[in-house]
Amino acid sequence: MTTTFRRYASHYRALISLGVPIVVGQLGTIILSFADTLMVGHHSMKELAAASFVNTIFVIILLLALGFSNGLTPIIGNYFGRDETAAIGKIVRNGALANLLVGSILLIPATLLYKYIDRMGQPAELIPLMRPYLLVNILSLPFVCWFNTFKQFFDAIGHTKTSMFVMIGGNILNIAGNYVLIYGIGGCPELGLLGAGISTAFSRIAMAIGISVVFFCISTYKNYRHFFLHSTFSRHTLLHISNLGWPLSLQMGMESAAFSLVAIMVGWIGTTALAAHQIMLTTSQLFYLVYYGLGAAVAVRMSHFFGQHDYAAMKETSTAGFHIILTIAAIVAIPVFLLRSEIGTWFTDSEEVRLLVSHTIIPLITYQFGDGMQCTFANALRGVAHVKPMMYISFVAYFLISLPLSWLFGIYLQGGLVGIWSAFPICLTTAGILYYLYFRRALQKITVQRL
Repeated sequence: MTTTFRRYASHYRALISLGVPIVVGQLGTIILSFADTLMVGHHSMKELAAASFVNTIFVIILLLALGFSNGLTPIIGNYFGRDETAAIGKIVRNGALANLLVGSILLIPATLLYKYIDRMGQPAELIPLMRPYLLVNILSLPFVCWFNTFKQFFDAIGHTKTSMFVMIGGNILNIAGNYVLIYGIGGCPELGLLGAGISTAFSRIAMAIGISVVFFCISTYKNYRHFFLHSTFSRHTLLHISNLGWPLSLQMGMESAAFSLVAIMVGWIGTTALAAHQIMLTTSQLFYLVYYGLGAAVAVRMSHFFGQHDYAAMKETSTAGFHIILTIAAIVAIPVFLLRSEIGTWFTDSEEVRLLVSHTIIPLITYQFGDGMQCTFANALRGVAHVKPMMYISFVAYFLISLPLSWLFGIYLQGGLVGIWSAFPICLTTAGILYYLYFRRALQKITVQRL
């Protein structure tokens, strides 16, 4: 074990240095999600159930946008590894346009969701709460896409603290706005769930403005800024970004669908199950967003080494990343398991919801190994720009395995919410194994081509 630590020590340090600021930024998002759920849940259980459905469906659209922007990481990181500043500036300029275009495209399914949300089998009393909340989320989508572009730039050049501080600032603004607008503090109207949506939209706008100010006003980035402002839009560059971005977008979208589309099934069970499902999704973020931060660090380091043609370091980086993520999974799983009977009470006074959450924690703990594995090696593939296999793996794991099994266990066999969540350990472990096998194949192919 000592020999293993010495072998990977430099990679552990580098990944933690890059990943911790991303994790802190993501933890800010978790705190925000907890705050949203806590405040809305204590204002009204119906509003908590409405927020559960809207959030779990709309997050698919958000992750499609995020996944597309993730295609910038291997491109920028590759150029950064070769110190090609001019190329990075051009990529960021074209990437901003590409992400805004994607945001425009995603407005179509978002608008259809708004129009037909009453035909998705959800409790009728929740529809008047869902629609206004969904609308303000839709209006903030272009600002999310703009922010994503510059976040990928800062992360890909190793300046992960920049995004962290902007996200923390936005989350603080959101929590304050929630408190004022949900409960009607300081003379403001008591808007409940709609107030939470308005606060979220304003925080997204603030983060888009904040990260732009850093890029366009701080001297550290003047060389990148120069080439951003003086380069041209290129059809070839836009196609290159799209060829990497869309497979990643679909990969993240399908993964999200495994968790989000089941909200429709949960709605068939009832309002109590929807409320418990929202609490479970919020709790699961404790694991996933930490994995996401360290997985993003793996992708960044892989892209740098890929640009430098250091294939041994690429292999060691992926292994070191998996070690770190598994360690975190074990550390976080223990308190979540021990507190499984208490977690539900943090969000609502309903004894039925509390009991349902305590039972559903078990499949959540069970799937952490598979989730950690898929997060590590999906990001390793992203770092070396081998993204098309990720799209196909996601389709198999999440559409052909997860969704049918959720219906089988939860609806047909009447396992309820616990049955629906019991499909996730199977699909995530399947995805993790397949990502690992494809990464090994990709690394061998890259090495042979270089020789």
